[in-house]
Amino acid sequence: MQLGSIEAGGTKFVCAIGNEDYRIQDMTVFPTTTPAETLQKCIDYFKKFPEMKALSISSFGPIEIRVHNPKYGYITDTPKKGWSNTDFLGTIKRALKVPTSWTTDVNGSAYGEYILATLFNEHIHSLTYYTIGTGVGAGTVIDGHFVGELGHPEVGHIRLKRHPDDLDFKGICPFHGDCLEGLVSGPTFQARCGKSGRDVPLTDHVWDIMAYYVAQAALNTTLMIRPAKIVFGGGVVSEAFLKKVRAQFAELMNDYVEVGPLDKYITMPLAKNNGSATVGNFALALKNYDRQG
Repeated sequence: MQLGSIEAGGTKFVCAIGNEDYRIQDMTVFPTTTPAETLQKCIDYFKKFPEMKALSISSFGPIEIRVHNPKYGYITDTPKKGWSNTDFLGTIKRALKVPTSWTTDVNGSAYGEYILATLFNEHIHSLTYYTIGTGVGAGTVIDGHFVGELGHPEVGHIRLKRHPDDLDFKGICPFHGDCLEGLVSGPTFQARCGKSGRDVPLTDHVWDIMAYYVAQAALNTTLMIRPAKIVFGGGVVSEAFLKKVRAQFAELMNDYVEVGPLDKYITMPLAKNNGSATVGNFALALKNYDRQG
C-alpha cells in the first residue's frame, strides 16, 4: 500500500511516498513559497502516485486542529508571511480525494519517534519530541494520542529562568521576547554572536547558556508530564550539545525524581536526518485509512 507524507516547514516542504513498513519509496523537497504555488507542487507530486491510499500532513503553525471548528485544517495566524488563514487541508483533500490526516510538524515527529521506539523494542507508552531550529516546538504522544484538546501545545513559548550570564539578551520572539524560542532557536546565534550557529564552536559559553534553557524545558516537561523519554531534534541539536543539556538537567533536578539513565531519557531522534515527521505521517496515514476502512 502506498502512503503519502507532507512535512510542511516554514523554509521547505518534504513530500514522500512510503509503505506500511514506514519505508520511504520516493521523496521530493522544495522551498516554501506562496501557499498557491507550494500546495500546487504538493498536489502535482502526489498525482504521480495514483495508487496512494491515504496521506498525512504535519505542518508548521499555528494551525487549527479542532475537527468541529470551521477553520479546521487551516494555518491560522502564523508569522510566516502570506500563509495566515490558508486552507491547507481542504485544498489538498479536494485535489487528491484520499483520507488525509492533519497535525502539527512536531506532533508528526513525536508520533514518528513513538512508532520507531516500538519498532526498536523500547516498549514505551509516552514520548515528548522537541524541535530546536528556526523555531522551537514540542509534541507529546501518550498511548498513541496527542496531548492538546483546545488546540495544539505551544511549548516554544514557555517562560524560563534567565541564565545569570545572559541577562542583557532580550530574546528574539516577536511576541514574548525571552521565551524558550526567543532564547534558543537557531536565529538567536546571529542575534547574540553576530554569526550562524554553525560557526560557533561548542566550547563557546553561549552553548552552555542555551543548554541551561533547554534543560529547563526538559525539566518542566518531566515534572508536568512524566513521559518515558524526551527526544530533541532540529538543526541546533547534536549529541555533543545534549551532553551539556543532560548535565544541566541533572543539576536542576537535584535527584528529585527518577528518570533512569539520562542518555536513554534525553536523546537524539531514532530517525536519521530529522526524518521523524515522515515516519510519523506514514503511520498516521495508515491509522486513518484503517479507521475509515
